[in-house]
Amino acid sequence: MKILITGGAGFIGSNVADRYIELGHEVVVIDNLITGKKENIPAQAKFIEMDIRDSQIGDVFKNERPDIVNHHAAQMDVRKSVSDPIYDANVNVVGGLNLLQNCVKYQVKKFIFASTGGAIYGEQDYFPADEKHPLRPLSPYGITKLTTEKYLYFYNQTYGLNYTVLRYANVYGPRQNPHGEAGVVAIFSEKVLTDQQPVINGDGLQTRDYVFVGDVVKANEMVLIRGENSIYNIGTGIETNVNELFQMIVKKSGKSIPEKHGEAKPGEQLRSVLDYSLIKNKLSWEPAVDLAEGITQTVGFFKSKYEN
Repeated sequence: MKILITGGAGFIGSNVADRYIELGHEVVVIDNLITGKKENIPAQAKFIEMDIRDSQIGDVFKNERPDIVNHHAAQMDVRKSVSDPIYDANVNVVGGLNLLQNCVKYQVKKFIFASTGGAIYGEQDYFPADEKHPLRPLSPYGITKLTTEKYLYFYNQTYGLNYTVLRYANVYGPRQNPHGEAGVVAIFSEKVLTDQQPVINGDGLQTRDYVFVGDVVKANEMVLIRGENSIYNIGTGIETNVNELFQMIVKKSGKSIPEKHGEAKPGEQLRSVLDYSLIKNKLSWEPAVDLAEGITQTVGFFKSKYEN
């Protein structure tokens, strides 16, 4: 199949692109390179530097005629979405609609959407949260992801465009951007390995569900031909607090750096953890890489980067 990956120069999108090429698919990558890196794009992929909001994106669909669109391009900085919600909506909602309109026009068979499990549920009523949990996003970022999910339902009902939504927990692993928001594993790894002092927000007891990028890639592989018109959580069901995460990274790095705490970030979610039972039951997906192994691989990636 021919697959168009938006955000394919980014952390998750490029890992997905690698796997799709390994499986023998033809891959076209669209990325504006604002946060993505050209070196992440596999050599076998066709690369088009373009913003998803660009009116010329119709030419890409017309010329390439993709069977599937895998949509990872996004404004993903939660704090930026709070400070500039108009920009956030412009990229995530208007950009998404630009893609969807062209999917209908050029008869794309399926749209795979990278959504968020961490931001879409808000403060949870129960732990872990399944897909039926109330949706109460606390940030414009979470709101725009939810809005796109609703548009996908509309496009399916009105035009017959098939879709699968993957609501990610906190994804981490090799290639993650240490300078981006939502990349605490990468941020800590870079600072520890370069002998800088990481600062933990508040008491460090806030928890997240950390899922390894390789497991996320596996989910993107499975839903190429399965999971039609469904929404799935992609997580581990395990909560880890920031203090525990910091200590694991320090230990794997072989360094000796003490914990340092700073001011708590206002409005930061206290606990977030996802129930992945639905996709396990429907598609037999489950996380294969535990946090200890994932941290080992991630620290190893950054170690090789900074030692060369």
